[in-house]
Amino acid sequence: MRTLRVALVFVLAVACGRPKAAVDAGMTHTDVAHLPITGLYEHGKMDVGPLPQQPTTTVAIAEDASQLRAWLVDPHGPTEIWLPERTFHGDWQIRRAVHVHGMGPGTVLQGSGTGTVLDVETDGASVENLVIVGTGNRHTQEDSAVKMRGQHNRIARLFLDRVLFGASFQACHDCRAERLHVIGRDGEAEMRGDGVKLWESHGSTVSHCLIERSRDLVVWYSRHVTLDSNVVRGSRYGSHFMYAHDAVVRNSAVIDNVVGIFVMYSERLLVEGNVLAGARGPAGIGLGFKDSDNVTVRGNWLVGNTAGMYIDQTPRSPDKPLRIADNVVALNGVGLRMHAQPHGVFVTGNDFQENAETAEVDGGGDATTATWARNFWSDYAGFDLNDDGTGDVALQIKRLSTELTDARPTLKFLYGTAALATLDGVARAVPVLASKLLLSDPTPAMHPHKLNQVTP
Repeated sequence: MRTLRVALVFVLAVACGRPKAAVDAGMTHTDVAHLPITGLYEHGKMDVGPLPQQPTTTVAIAEDASQLRAWLVDPHGPTEIWLPERTFHGDWQIRRAVHVHGMGPGTVLQGSGTGTVLDVETDGASVENLVIVGTGNRHTQEDSAVKMRGQHNRIARLFLDRVLFGASFQACHDCRAERLHVIGRDGEAEMRGDGVKLWESHGSTVSHCLIERSRDLVVWYSRHVTLDSNVVRGSRYGSHFMYAHDAVVRNSAVIDNVVGIFVMYSERLLVEGNVLAGARGPAGIGLGFKDSDNVTVRGNWLVGNTAGMYIDQTPRSPDKPLRIADNVVALNGVGLRMHAQPHGVFVTGNDFQENAETAEVDGGGDATTATWARNFWSDYAGFDLNDDGTGDVALQIKRLSTELTDARPTLKFLYGTAALATLDGVARAVPVLASKLLLSDPTPAMHPHKLNQVTP
């Protein structure tokens, strides 16, 4: 057990640390090699933003801003335009299927500071491998580095430096954002724009992007969206889904945000293989659900949050279940917090390791209506006489402190203190004192499922 504790402290230290962030056009790689997920980095660096590139065939090369503007507005202009490493001043519009390709980190679109720098409204356009700076400051107009409408559009390897909004997809169907590096502006998170926003953009994908110091990564009113292999840190919501049915978020690191991932009013979601760490403070939630159905949460690491997971009226109907399986829930203030007594919730094969409170149900309820099976509990004190890996007696959590804090919510500020720990210790020694059963796992695992794969 001591080895597991050391391993967890190590994972928490590296997952919640703050690696140095690149803040200029020539430094678009960030070291994320220490994260316990795969596919986010190459040679210890996250592969995002522009790279030095040269065209391999004879193409149109815009030598200055006036030539670029003339080609973009000409309906018979070149369909592929390359930009050398220099600064192009102005705000730009694309209204035809053109491919704009920068030659490296020195290719900069410098906006006027009064609006959106690059406004794309067409089908089948792409913008790649350059830097965009100089958005306006208007939240009402969502002044963005890139704003896209249409379908089958693509942006890739862009460095969006200290912009209000980063990439905004509005009714941009089957569009893609790949290997972006987005840095928001300084100031309060609520006053920043969204790093990436998808609004009514069905079938779109955001992958291998690094988003820092923005407000949110938003997926609203958009179906069949995939967020894959992204890193979001130092923001408000790492990802915020609302009316986003059939979405997938996988293999991402969501670190040191106010809230990791929060899902509202959505159906048929898969949350798989993510690291959700460091969501601290009174509102800190690693992963949260409100009024959503048919959700699968599988293979994630929820570490070092105020609440590892929060569930509010999810699922709305028991025949559209919430399945929580094969996750690590460790070192959180509360491992799993539920707003009401759960129905249609299945919690199986997870590792619950040294959370200050394993579970909590608001309003004096309990979680006995959820299905608990084959979970590992670091505070399980049972035995396994037949050595089959399953405890011979059920894990039962009774918290005298929970009864007190439900009756007197002001006592919650004592969570984590010796006073409440002593109270629960006495209740375990004299079970009659803790009359309320919070949850029961009839088949607790004697050994962790995923934690035993971690070595410091």
